[in-house]
Amino acid sequence: MQVVKRMSLRTALQILIDMIITAAALPVALGLRFDWQIPEYYQVLLQHSWYFFILSAPIVFYFIGIYNQIWRYASVRQYAIMIAAAGVFTILVSAVMILTGRRFPYTVYAIYTMMLMLLLTGYRVGYRMLFLMVKRRGQGNPDKIPFFRSRKNASRIMVVGAGQAGSQLIREMQQYSDHYQPVVVIDDNPAIHSFRILGVPVIGGREMIQQAVKAYHVDEIILAIPSASRKTIREFVEIGNQTGCILRTVPRYSDLIDGKISISEIREVEIEELLGRDEVHLNTEEISSYLQDEVILVSGGGGSIGSEICRQIAVYKPKKLIVFDIYENNAYNLQIELQGLYGNQLDLQILIGSVRDRQRVQEICDTYSPSVVFHAAAHKHVPLMEDSPGEAVKNNVFGTLNVAEAAARSGAKRFVMISTDKAVNPTNVMGATKRITELIIQSLTHQYPQTKFAAVRFGNVLGSNGSVIPLFKQQIKNERRVTVTHPDITRYFMTIPEAAQLVIQAGAMAESGEIFVLDMGQPVKIADLARDLIRLSGLEPDVDVIIEFTGLRPGEKMYEELYQDMEGMNNTSHEKIFVLKPIQDMEQLNLELHHLKAIIRSDSAELSDLTEWILDSMKQGVKLTLDQAEV
Repeated sequence: MQVVKRMSLRTALQILIDMIITAAALPVALGLRFDWQIPEYYQVLLQHSWYFFILSAPIVFYFIGIYNQIWRYASVRQYAIMIAAAGVFTILVSAVMILTGRRFPYTVYAIYTMMLMLLLTGYRVGYRMLFLMVKRRGQGNPDKIPFFRSRKNASRIMVVGAGQAGSQLIREMQQYSDHYQPVVVIDDNPAIHSFRILGVPVIGGREMIQQAVKAYHVDEIILAIPSASRKTIREFVEIGNQTGCILRTVPRYSDLIDGKISISEIREVEIEELLGRDEVHLNTEEISSYLQDEVILVSGGGGSIGSEICRQIAVYKPKKLIVFDIYENNAYNLQIELQGLYGNQLDLQILIGSVRDRQRVQEICDTYSPSVVFHAAAHKHVPLMEDSPGEAVKNNVFGTLNVAEAAARSGAKRFVMISTDKAVNPTNVMGATKRITELIIQSLTHQYPQTKFAAVRFGNVLGSNGSVIPLFKQQIKNERRVTVTHPDITRYFMTIPEAAQLVIQAGAMAESGEIFVLDMGQPVKIADLARDLIRLSGLEPDVDVIIEFTGLRPGEKMYEELYQDMEGMNNTSHEKIFVLKPIQDMEQLNLELHHLKAIIRSDSAELSDLTEWILDSMKQGVKLTLDQAEV
């Protein structure tokens, strides 16, 4: 049974207005052509043809699709269709009149066409403007109409960036917001200074920010430059912090689904955006060649680094992605997230277990035969590992050995381990255990030549579990103080996505036990990082929030290194990844192994013996195995 769609009252009214316009425009066009002295012949012709115009107009417009448009949200494309429809209609009716031998002068048709285009689009533009003015909440109340309502309680906004994002943001504020009132625009492009964007003046570049804040009584500064480098963002933030205004920003274009900026996406400036580091550019072909259609296992896959590695891997369409983690809640949350993003397009397997359980690890590798293994599971908290060195050795050293050997025995093509800058000249247990795992990886390369082993070494990751940033945020919120161990202590920092991307890129370069070192940029003073975070919270360092210096913790270094003098660092094909040559000098290796044993200093006789055994095994170059040394 065919269902006949009922015509809405709005559509009927639209057709009626179109019919009136098409009929009324004809005598006006004749009047303009003949200075309102219309010859009698054309007067008679007008009387006999006006109904033809009225009846044919809605038919033509219907087939062109004019009446299935929602004009309250009309775009330029829809108005272009309306203009084209007016032209098509005039051509058709004039062609019919010419063929019947009764026509108006050609100039009349030209005038008539222009009038139709103007009137038909004009009243639709007026309708759209009226809708935007009244809005949903307005309901005809002038106090609720954006152009008439009072904005006394609205925040006065400075928009930094006069590009597409800035103009979209200003339009949204003017049309849909009671809380924001854009009053001034800043842009470094001198060609647009003294111009206006939707009535808001562009007064100058960044050098005008402080002056403009005072002149326009600005409450908030919104950075609407989603394509800017992080260095540029930091420079604007440093200037904005001096004004005392609230600082906000919009997402980067890469984080937007449709590329459009809206008020709902305005957010606080994140500390990650102040690192001054540009985005990572990956060799997607190289990465795709070793991840696509392969079975990938990520140990510690529910953690901050491991989960981001899983997110990045999912983009390259693996045959199967296995997330192995001991903490079920994190793994479950990641499962929900990835299933929501990819559905059945991603074959995802969540497995719970510990890397210390050798039998469980081997069982997983035998069952699924992963081609590529990313080993991110580890104990990472420096102070906690100082108090529990035995657990650090069990999890970091023997856990790595379990996963690496199981992967190699099951035929894995690549094994990539996450290391740390604390493995360089370590002064703490965590760093020492990570350095041991680097040496294990190099040793296993000779025992399992079919597997390409590699370690990736980098520094602190902002926002990761155990990072200083969550601690600082909690202290600022709850205690109005921030604790830093030393005024001059420095660390290397990078973001979680950047670290994960570079780990995956380094995995494509693995050949024979390399230690890859990521370009961490310049080291950052922890005290400066704390001050930046306090300012981003809208507070003043040393005034609203006190910074307390508590002294270095056990095993903590004033600064971290990414490589030591005895290692030779070379460039790779990627500008942000370097590679270290394995130590060949046995005397240097012997000294390092004795140093590592001294750092671990386990109280457990059994664990101490195991640690000494594994270090001596690496020193002598014998095959590493736990067949007789179960932990």
